[in-house]
Amino acid sequence: MVNQISTAAAVSMGVPDERAGEVYLRETLLTILASFSGIAAFGWASIYLWFDEPIAASLPLAYGAFSFGTVAALRLTSHQVALLRAQLVMILLVPFLLALSLGGFVGSGGVVLWSLLAPIGAFLIGGRRGALTWLGAYLLLVLASALLDPALPAENNLPNGVVVTFFVMNIGAVSAIVFAMLYFFVGENQRVLGLLQLEKGKSDRLLLNVLPRDVAEVLRDHEGTIAEQFESVSILFADVVGFTPFAAGLAPRETVELLNEVFSEFDALAERHGVEKLHTMGDGYMAVAGAPRRRHDHAQAVARMALAMLSWLEEQRTSAHGELEFRIGINSGPAVAGVIGTTKFQYDVWGDTVNMASRMESQGVPGKIQVGPATRELIQHEFMLTARGPIDVKGKGPVETWFLEGVRST
Repeated sequence: MVNQISTAAAVSMGVPDERAGEVYLRETLLTILASFSGIAAFGWASIYLWFDEPIAASLPLAYGAFSFGTVAALRLTSHQVALLRAQLVMILLVPFLLALSLGGFVGSGGVVLWSLLAPIGAFLIGGRRGALTWLGAYLLLVLASALLDPALPAENNLPNGVVVTFFVMNIGAVSAIVFAMLYFFVGENQRVLGLLQLEKGKSDRLLLNVLPRDVAEVLRDHEGTIAEQFESVSILFADVVGFTPFAAGLAPRETVELLNEVFSEFDALAERHGVEKLHTMGDGYMAVAGAPRRRHDHAQAVARMALAMLSWLEEQRTSAHGELEFRIGINSGPAVAGVIGTTKFQYDVWGDTVNMASRMESQGVPGKIQVGPATRELIQHEFMLTARGPIDVKGKGPVETWFLEGVRST
């Protein structure tokens, strides 16, 4: 049934917009039903009075007054449920009683058709739950009209031509009211559907800003933990050398704008080379290739991106961020990737491969790209590498490393 909170009350009480919209829809439909039916009732009453049918005239007069009272009450009270039920009872019973007073279905010009507005109104305003009950009540009244019709007086003061005209008017008016309600109902639903599509687009774009596309699509349709084992991926870490003392000379806004410009360029390079940015950590940047979308050339993709990063930074030497120097580390190998968090999602990668990539960066050289043995094995035929020699990695001992210098000429 109609929600017991009016539109104005819903807004003032902080009810969600979609709930307030539902209240508005049902309130407007009830207003259409009561207003149009009330106007028609006064018209019918005046005709009955003209043809000296005071009993028949009193019924639509009472119904018309009640209908306009319903419209007024909708603006003043929060009891929409009670108003709707009362309106539906009136519009169900009044045409039936009117038909009895005028000699049955034919003598009244088919006025009982107005009772059809009760189940239709119940369905459009109150929903499916109670509509069948109202439909059953309407059908019972139609059956009762048919059974009682032979026992009713065959005559009234309405000329035959007026009775025929009433048939046309009753069918036309009921059809017009039903159409008006459906027109508004469908229009509102299409508008809401359009807004939902718009919001869905916004949420999808927001999700894609946080998660890789493949992962976002899975997350929309999947409940539970999203995790996957990858046999071979390549991880890139990049970090600004001496960023803390450098940032101390900048205003907070300048610091954020500087990092935003640099990391936005890194994001563009990642997209260009098919590498997935994972996240930033202060002045650090992390990306992966080979996850979530598997690819055999993940090491080559990360290598090209790393070279492009240094090339872009070199081009910026005359600008403010030209003073920044990055260490870049790359490592390849197996890893586990998945989504963590329930309210703030994050796609991340874990494993020894990630730890080694982090060591390649933290123990690297400013302005250089340091790679571990696994990455060197994958890219040595396509890229120029210079041996740095072994470095002592915590938990690993001495590890041979190389600097990535560029792409081999073909």
